[in-house]
Amino acid sequence: MAITQAMCTSFKEDLFQKEQDLDTDVIKIALYTSSATLDASTTAYTATNEVSGTGYSAGGVTLTGATIGTSGTTAYVDFDDPEWTSASFTARGALIYNSTASNQSIAVLDFGGDFTVSSGTFRIVFPAAGATAIIRID
Repeated sequence: MAITQAMCTSFKEDLFQKEQDLDTDVIKIALYTSSATLDASTTAYTATNEVSGTGYSAGGVTLTGATIGTSGTTAYVDFDDPEWTSASFTARGALIYNSTASNQSIAVLDFGGDFTVSSGTFRIVFPAAGATAIIRID
């Protein structure tokens, strides 16, 4: 079992077929344990090996503040940093997915190790909008 950071292959195809609109659809992020298997071949949200604990609800949270743009030859989308408050759990990675479009996957994030929060705030800090944004096509 492993989490491998990647833009999901099915998402790339969805873009060409106009099946996902990151500007108007509801985009969510779910957290996963180190037992999860997520990678470029992930096609949709799954509850298998999703985090459970205080302050976390299955399916994760909705990403807000979508910013779509370009920087040089790179197209990107950025969101506000998601967070879970009054939380107690351990997460190894995340899946960004489109709940409007049948929970289709967008990207897998690998945190590089387990991160634990105990009665606090768990926040994912996305890179700044631009050439280093979390979702980008170079």
